[in-house]
Amino acid sequence: MLDGIRVVDLSTEIAGPYCTKLLADAGADVVKVEPPAGDPLRRWGPSAAQGTGALFEFCNTTKRGIVGTITDPEVVDLCVDADIVVHDAAPGTFPVAPLLERNPSLVVVSISPFGQDGPWRDRPATEFTIQAECGSIAGRGLPDAPPFYAGGRMGEWVGGVYAAVAAAAALREAQRSGHGEHVDVALLAVMSLTMNTYTALMADMVGWPPPVRPTRTVEVPSIEPTADGYVCFTTNSVQQLSDFMVLIGRPDLLDDERWFRHPSRWAGRDEFLAMAHEYTTPRPSAQVLAEAEELRIPSGPVGNGATVTTFDHFQVRGAFVPSPSGRFVQPRAPYKISGVEPRPFAKAPALGEHAGTIDWHPRDRTAPTGDRRLPLDGVRILDLTAWWAGPAGGHLLALLGADVIKVESVTRPDLMRYSATKQPPTEQWYEWGFIFHGANNTKRGITLDLTREEGKDLLLRLAAESDALIENYTPRVMDNFGLTFDVLHEANPRLVMTRMPAYGLDGPWRERTGFAQTMESITGMAWVTGWADGPPVLHRGACDPLAGAHAVLATILALRERDRTGDGRLVEATMIEAALNAAAEVLVEHQASGTLLTRDGNRGPVSAPQGVYRCAGDEEWVAIAVATDEHWDALRRFLGDPAWAADPELATADGRRAAHDRLDAHLGEWTADRNARVLSEELCAAGVPAGYVCDGRDIRFNPQLDHRRFFETEDHPVTGPVQVPNAPWRFAGITAPWLRRPAPTLGQHNDEVLGGILGLDAAELARLREIGIIGETPKGA
Repeated sequence: MLDGIRVVDLSTEIAGPYCTKLLADAGADVVKVEPPAGDPLRRWGPSAAQGTGALFEFCNTTKRGIVGTITDPEVVDLCVDADIVVHDAAPGTFPVAPLLERNPSLVVVSISPFGQDGPWRDRPATEFTIQAECGSIAGRGLPDAPPFYAGGRMGEWVGGVYAAVAAAAALREAQRSGHGEHVDVALLAVMSLTMNTYTALMADMVGWPPPVRPTRTVEVPSIEPTADGYVCFTTNSVQQLSDFMVLIGRPDLLDDERWFRHPSRWAGRDEFLAMAHEYTTPRPSAQVLAEAEELRIPSGPVGNGATVTTFDHFQVRGAFVPSPSGRFVQPRAPYKISGVEPRPFAKAPALGEHAGTIDWHPRDRTAPTGDRRLPLDGVRILDLTAWWAGPAGGHLLALLGADVIKVESVTRPDLMRYSATKQPPTEQWYEWGFIFHGANNTKRGITLDLTREEGKDLLLRLAAESDALIENYTPRVMDNFGLTFDVLHEANPRLVMTRMPAYGLDGPWRERTGFAQTMESITGMAWVTGWADGPPVLHRGACDPLAGAHAVLATILALRERDRTGDGRLVEATMIEAALNAAAEVLVEHQASGTLLTRDGNRGPVSAPQGVYRCAGDEEWVAIAVATDEHWDALRRFLGDPAWAADPELATADGRRAAHDRLDAHLGEWTADRNARVLSEELCAAGVPAGYVCDGRDIRFNPQLDHRRFFETEDHPVTGPVQVPNAPWRFAGITAPWLRRPAPTLGQHNDEVLGGILGLDAAELARLREIGIIGETPKGA
């Protein structure tokens, strides 16, 4: 699909290389330009002892490689002859303007911790300290222990796929009009959008009451012990929790309201989990999962690097393919598009392997024509998704300019409406769903009863006037509606249908309901999160927008293929395989070296010392991560070179890692009477990566996010004005707000869409309301 597209990759580590891997998977010719010492990821992990780290191989399959820097004239010329350039150079150091002057249709993607401008632009950071500042760390853990981070460098993986979405979208506009683009991706914004579930928006809706600390929790229930390991349960709805109580043999709890309210269930978690464990601990995981499935409770095994390949669903679907080097198996590309054969993976390049062989010829460039537009301007998309993953995907499509029409029904609205900050009998309480607002602004909204022939026919008529349809039901739902791809393709041969079932369109888990929690557990993400002497712990949410972004990338690619051939495509973009790609390290490292990556609290493989340290005040913490020897030297100087820090064994990363307990004790004593916010600023100014462990809602007051206008005002007809997070990137050529309309009230645009697009008159619309095909109030609300 990207055959003939040229990409120069001047990035290292995970985010940039994963972005360009996704482009390479789609057919682009990606040339990786490395410094003379190579990408540090080559030397990452125990498998690097064999010559090259397994994670480097995974992130850089199907690329060619040369050695150089952006100061080399031949590298500059290569960039000028490219369609897309991806880099992670320090902000302000990459020659974006000169490259765009020589090639006005070039797309330059800059990936950095905080963005290319703003007061934090040059601040030192690691993924760990950004997790602190985005509100992720503060919300995870138990009250009697420190909060802890999500393992696996998840922010970098999510940053990579969001960068790929922006790159593919900007390329579409560049090839349409000749207008290139500078895409500025900030990991802080990406992680604030994906690893923080709209807590600032929730606080805005309830009027910013004083926080009750500690804010950290874990789901109850979530990952629970069995006779032979662990299983994960997801109880996002009242029905799922009710079924869980039946599962554990306690139907008597159904009449006890305290278990159905999050605060009181959390307060009584020890009692609740003791009852749950009476059921789970005597039984093997397979039995627990089978009995949970009988009640349709979303659940799954808890995988790790040694076991993830044994998951029967992955085996049946062929989710793993041999790595080109033969050292391990790896996840395949996380989507399938009908009529398009997946590109075979090629071996990651040796350092400088393709020097002198890059034979790109200069292309004829024409001056940009016409006005610059949003990349998906003129594209109409029907959004039949619910919860978070699907709506997050539709939201990205809307932000990028598509006319996204959300389709619900009065009998089954998007249930995220019911995770609301107001409850019955408040009028229109279902319009106060904070996650719904966050993931559905900039869309129009209609209702159609698709269980009835007349509602189905109206959807088919809308499909005939649309470019794409996205949905994330279990596969049987669209089949039962009679809205298969064949039916939609007959209505509109040019339509792209993107299906986002949790587990896929085939395989033994096809009809199971899945949520982010189960994805994190099955793929091994949870295995690397939590304390060393405790159970695996959920990340909490990133898998939803991660899946949505992968689906958006696949949709943009399918639209490109549709434009080329005139024929619509069926896209399968599953949540489980998106998560599997982002969790690839646990698998490929175990396969390549036999090392089982696991959890260790706030300690990680990148930095030592790394941790959160208590400061003065109520639940005030600072995150510190010493990733390099230079960071250690800067920390020593800031501490005043105390005698304990002069130990020569601490001069190396291995020495500091071996002395982590001792370092934590010294640092904890030193931070105890200091102001956490002030200390994080002082450490960063001294050159030490640090972050204030921010309550999730308080990202609203982050000066860097404020400078980059991450929050925009949604003026909603029911809730009034609230501040909503928007796109985690900036396009230099687009200055208008990303948020173009508030999240729709239920059925708000029935007349506008059905009248304006299909030509239904007022009498027909009134008839449809009277018989319940459309409506504006949920039944039973």
